[in-house]
Amino acid sequence: MARIAGVDLPNNKRIEVALTYIYGIGPTLAHKIMQDSGLDPDVRVFKLTDEEIARLRTISEKNYKIEGEMRTEFSMNVKRLIDIGCYRGLRHRKGLPVRGQRTRTNARTRKGKRKTVAGKKK
Repeated sequence: MARIAGVDLPNNKRIEVALTYIYGIGPTLAHKIMQDSGLDPDVRVFKLTDEEIARLRTISEKNYKIEGEMRTEFSMNVKRLIDIGCYRGLRHRKGLPVRGQRTRTNARTRKGKRKTVAGKKK
């Protein structure tokens, strides 16, 4: 089993697809890494030699921000927005949608489970 950036890659997948299991690597970046390493993208993970895995590891970890480094950068960006008190930061702090979606209905993923509010007496 190949291990890159602390992630075990699935054995039976093509290496180009398996690289996308790493946080921060999508299909485009996986294709670019395959070109840089000079490996065939159609090879399955279990057929890779230790040398090829090491080559992939060095290329991906030295040239690109992946896994922990990318997660910390993302969380620091959100923390900065919250600290400066901008609109997006306030939405993050309140746990509401950040990018202008409606909240009267929908937005359940961000808002969480419905909380019943008592009806008004007339």
